[in-house]
Amino acid sequence: MKPEPGPLLASINSPYDLRKLDKSQLNELCDELRSFILDVVSVHPGHLGSSLGAVELTVALHYVYNTPDDKLIWDVGHQAYGHKILTGRRAIFHTNRQYKGISGFPNRTESEYDAFSVGHASTSISATLGMAVASKLKGENNRKHIAVIGDGAMTGGLALEGMNNAGVSKADILVVLNDNGISIDKNVGALKDYLTLMATSKTYNRFKNKVWDLLGKASRYGPNTQRLAQQVENAIKGTILRKSNLFESMNFRYFGPVDGHDVQKLVRILSDIRNIGGPKILHIITTKGKGFKRAEEEQTIFHAPGLFNRETGALMHGGPDGPFSTYQEVFGRTLVELARQDKKVVAITPAMPTGSALHYMMEIFPERVFDVGIAEEHAVTFAAGLATAGFVPFCTIYSTFLQRAYDQIIHDVALQNLPVVFCIDRAGLVGEDGATHHGTFDLAYMSGLPNMVVSAPMDEVALRNLMFTAANYGKGPMSIRYPRKKGVTQHWEMPFEQIELGKGRILRTGSRVVILSIGEVGNSVKRVCDDLALEGMKVGHADMQFLQPIDEKLLHEAFKQYQQIITIEDGSVKGGLGDAVLRFKNKHGYPGRVALMGIPEKFIEHGSLSDLYNECEFSDKQIKTTIQKLYSKHL
Repeated sequence: MKPEPGPLLASINSPYDLRKLDKSQLNELCDELRSFILDVVSVHPGHLGSSLGAVELTVALHYVYNTPDDKLIWDVGHQAYGHKILTGRRAIFHTNRQYKGISGFPNRTESEYDAFSVGHASTSISATLGMAVASKLKGENNRKHIAVIGDGAMTGGLALEGMNNAGVSKADILVVLNDNGISIDKNVGALKDYLTLMATSKTYNRFKNKVWDLLGKASRYGPNTQRLAQQVENAIKGTILRKSNLFESMNFRYFGPVDGHDVQKLVRILSDIRNIGGPKILHIITTKGKGFKRAEEEQTIFHAPGLFNRETGALMHGGPDGPFSTYQEVFGRTLVELARQDKKVVAITPAMPTGSALHYMMEIFPERVFDVGIAEEHAVTFAAGLATAGFVPFCTIYSTFLQRAYDQIIHDVALQNLPVVFCIDRAGLVGEDGATHHGTFDLAYMSGLPNMVVSAPMDEVALRNLMFTAANYGKGPMSIRYPRKKGVTQHWEMPFEQIELGKGRILRTGSRVVILSIGEVGNSVKRVCDDLALEGMKVGHADMQFLQPIDEKLLHEAFKQYQQIITIEDGSVKGGLGDAVLRFKNKHGYPGRVALMGIPEKFIEHGSLSDLYNECEFSDKQIKTTIQKLYSKHL
């Protein structure tokens, strides 16, 4: 049954309806909005904790600002469920992240209220500044521009670059720093410590409140008195906090910290700030998962908890877990084994220790695991620096986020031929998170680089052995990609075996047709070939394991033995295995046709993996149909 909204929320189909409410009704609306988010997300899973924490902020922003004429940009988008519900999508919110339903993140093609499509962290300030400058150039002097940045996104270099530029631009923008002390795991770094100090200094906050009372009174006597009061506050602020205000040093007027769950106070402050020109930052303190006890207590789990009991918070897995581990667990436990064997093995993650399963190594070797925050570019160059000193850095980053560090991969690692091991998590299609999160391009963008070894294991044992091989390689960089899913091997903790670089595996010989696969999708091919064997079709299958260097001996044998070759990959066919095999075919003048299966040359939206495999035409059924058609042509 579709969850029903409370009476106030049911009356709101756009922010225009919201602004008709009396301010005294906003607390009740916040309660209804939080309850509705919980009702829906408990049965239609998504990003819960951040949106619960941003309820009061969302209501206040749309109440004070004239959206969509005023531009509101969310960063990274985990916080935006309340925004979607209040901007005309309440009735279809239950389709969130489902195939052909609404996106889990703000998306410009979905609503005029989604001013900028988001999904990767730290983009909001730069985008908002661009929009503000554009409005100024067009003479749109009354339009306001607001960036809401949270979930650790302020640690990203792009956010600081945007602030650095905005501080000298004099652009009329407001940055709302939604400070909940956590991204997915706990925030790390000096900026986190600085924000904590500002938020928890009772002496400073008591003084700040008195100064703002003075500012309100002083304003009636003229700007000079107000400016003097501000200067007094800044001087004492530096004394109390033992450091100057970072944001004001970048020419932002700083307001806060403010209780982000007091909607009445937020409305008052935002109403005052709306009339102040230039770059401003409002620092609010919120609790991730606010209003739901389990979500507040277990913030990492309830960032995106899956199905859960609305009343108790108990997680519901939808069935037994089964005997198989995820590839992330295999990676994490294997890395601990390698670290035990070699003291030079270290690990780096940009704010994803739990998601990437580095928490296993953190528990045993905390001094050898480095969470650098949401800073992929820094993570890669930091790993390069470690490699120059003889360490073996395993740089573990989701495929979609590794794209952000491409220059560092080229310039700081590949060009110097440094032995950094790139462990590319969430490779291939990832499901409901959609186009911003699919790991579509890593095979293509890594295989274009000299010195880079590019590999993809078909199963858990191969993942372990590739990690072991990479740890002992030492001659240059190597990448290993693996998906976000459970594996296929129950007993995967087997003794390590060195894998010959560039060596594929012939899994099955056949006649007429051979399939060349790379990565986990080879298990789909194996299942299909098993079925076809029962029908009397002998189809060849080789697991290439490496895209670069590619097994040329295996390819020569395949072109000589088979009339038809099919390549299949859970990655872009453009620049991936299919392209590599076609280049080999043309170079050596082999006849015949090569059929390419994989992710087509377009952005794939959100949905279940089965839906997306069907859309990309490499589900088990579609693989089988393709083989049958090509096999019958050569009878």
